[in-house]
Amino acid sequence: MSRPVTGAPAATGQRAALHGSVLMLATVLLIALNLRLAITSVPPLVEQIGSDLGLNRTWTGALTTLPVLCMGVFAPVAQRMAHRWGRESAAAAALTVLVVGTALRLGGEHVPLLYLGTLLAGFGIAVGGTITPGIIKEYFPEHIALVTGGYMLAMMGGAAIASAVSVPLADAFGSWPKSLAFWAPFAALAAAVCWPVGRRANQHRRDQREPAEIRLPLPWRYATAWLVVAFMTLQSWQFYSQLAWIAPFYESHGWSATDAGLLLSVFSATQVVSGVAAPVVAHHLADRRPMLLASVLAVAIGMAGMLFAPDAAAWVWVGMLGLGLGAGFALGLVLFADYSLSPPASARLSAMVFLVSYTVASAGPTVIGTLRDTSGSFTLPFALLLVLLIPQGVAAALLRPGRTRTP
Repeated sequence: MSRPVTGAPAATGQRAALHGSVLMLATVLLIALNLRLAITSVPPLVEQIGSDLGLNRTWTGALTTLPVLCMGVFAPVAQRMAHRWGRESAAAAALTVLVVGTALRLGGEHVPLLYLGTLLAGFGIAVGGTITPGIIKEYFPEHIALVTGGYMLAMMGGAAIASAVSVPLADAFGSWPKSLAFWAPFAALAAAVCWPVGRRANQHRRDQREPAEIRLPLPWRYATAWLVVAFMTLQSWQFYSQLAWIAPFYESHGWSATDAGLLLSVFSATQVVSGVAAPVVAHHLADRRPMLLASVLAVAIGMAGMLFAPDAAAWVWVGMLGLGLGAGFALGLVLFADYSLSPPASARLSAMVFLVSYTVASAGPTVIGTLRDTSGSFTLPFALLLVLLIPQGVAAALLRPGRTRTP
């Protein structure tokens, strides 16, 4: 089961009221809801955006790649913001930047505004996503896995909805920029809830004269941290590569664009299911390795099916991919709490993991596409994805419960 934070004084006063509270849970879920809306709302509109603005696929692809790269590059910035302002206020600031970035897309017919908005949204997503695991560890120490399940439901559910309704919204508004900017009020609501929470927590710190969190470096020297990095980097590489190429792969096998798009909805829906279920089950297990390995095995089954018998049971193969990738990411978030000594340590570990994993994974779709163009088929790139599951499984097998936790 998830271990409570040890060695920390019990919270009292205003901040104590936030521990395990409905308000704090709502704050976590609202942050989570906004962590993928600005990303997954773009791909369904990419062809229209490129046509209207005269952009080639390299530039339109950057609208998806840029936020993922931001999630890596700005992860250490999130840790510094949390140290300086407190995790809660830093999350509120990130959400505010996300509001501005998403709203700027309203002027997306002007290319600079479109990319500036994407960059700001990516920054907000990066900071919010890096900080939230530490918030969960502090305020829900006895229920880390369960709250992580709710976090995954909000994040992945929001991602699936945004992807599904982007085109209908563009049709209804008669404008794809309005469709992209539609999500700004959701981030504004989250920021409006998060700012008062941050003020309450910081007021308690001042009143109680709590010592400032020690600013420590990211845990580069810890083998445990590198195992978590390895697992999450390979998981993220798989996810973004599959997100980009599932539909084109099946279109190359004669599927219509509509049917290939439906496969992506299965991909997203199954991630919601496993992303919620895996942390709930993990809450009752001291050893995460069986579930980590099961997530890798599910992806392996899906990849092997697509590689060797793609049309035999396409919906099953894609469903297995979604189940494995959703569970793997959710369990990875639980690992941040499992292998850190405190909420600040969890934030540092997540910053290190996100810095490496998202920076590397942002290149995944491009590498897979290049290999496909070079070889003339998807056989070589998909075989590479299948082989990469071996080191991911090794990393999972080495993440035993007794490993040293990071400071």
